[in-house]
Amino acid sequence: MKEQRNGVVLGICAFGLWGFYALFFKQLAHIHPLEVVAHRAFWAVPVAGAILFATGRTRDISRSFANPRLFMMLCVSTLLVSISWGFFVWAVAVERTLEASLGYYINPLLNVLIGFLLLGERFSKTQLVAIALAVGAVTFMTISVGIFPWVSLVLASSFAAYGYIRKTIDVGPVQGFFVESLILSAAGLTIVVWLANTAEMRFGGNMRDTLLLIACGPMTALPLMLFAAAARRLRYSTVGLLQYIAPTGLFLTGVFVFAEPVGWGRLVAFLLIWSALAIYSFDTFRSDRVQRNLDRMRTVDSNIE
Repeated sequence: MKEQRNGVVLGICAFGLWGFYALFFKQLAHIHPLEVVAHRAFWAVPVAGAILFATGRTRDISRSFANPRLFMMLCVSTLLVSISWGFFVWAVAVERTLEASLGYYINPLLNVLIGFLLLGERFSKTQLVAIALAVGAVTFMTISVGIFPWVSLVLASSFAAYGYIRKTIDVGPVQGFFVESLILSAAGLTIVVWLANTAEMRFGGNMRDTLLLIACGPMTALPLMLFAAAARRLRYSTVGLLQYIAPTGLFLTGVFVFAEPVGWGRLVAFLLIWSALAIYSFDTFRSDRVQRNLDRMRTVDSNIE
């Protein structure tokens, strides 16, 4: 129980930081999103590296580079996470935080779809209802607002695909993040050189911008480390419920801090998504409880034998 309580606290901290990410990245709205992504990778490397060396978990790093298939998959996951980071930074900068929030609400339902298509998992009836409501929300928003929410779908799909790859490759969460940051840092050097040549680079231009860009590393690495620690201590259903803190924080930030217009079309779309997530969460919680009861019965039977 103590481990679970600690896990809940760690999970709330992780998703809370992600939920109010927009407040930090709004301060970088005047900086090219590619430069922000590059510095997220640059300064995440020493943070993740220090944690790995402190905990003695460096063995996976050399194996990641020595195994061609594993390294290739980490290159793909790096591409996906860079897309997610880049579009999120851009969305906040151009006052589309609500669309980013919608994307992260859609993400768990896309995970269910990926499980069905790629992992051989089956839909339950309630999951089908939840997915249908999500499709209805996207359709309604497209028709009523007149804008297809492509930003939301790019964020949701890139992060869902990233999660699938990280789930199916044999590398630790922090080790994988360290290797991804190294790979992205190599690409980031090209970006920085290009921005320097076009006189658009802000790093080193003034103290405020420089410190904010350096802070991108800890701001990127810290919630990921907290999440990894929470996930080891909690059931999947509990993590699934806690993850809604992040898009809720984004939604509240977009509405009450950035004063982005909601409108009735977007509001109905969000209501449909929230209904879908309520149904999905109930089904996940119920399935988890049934599984725990089965595990308990198996334990009792084995003790009797």
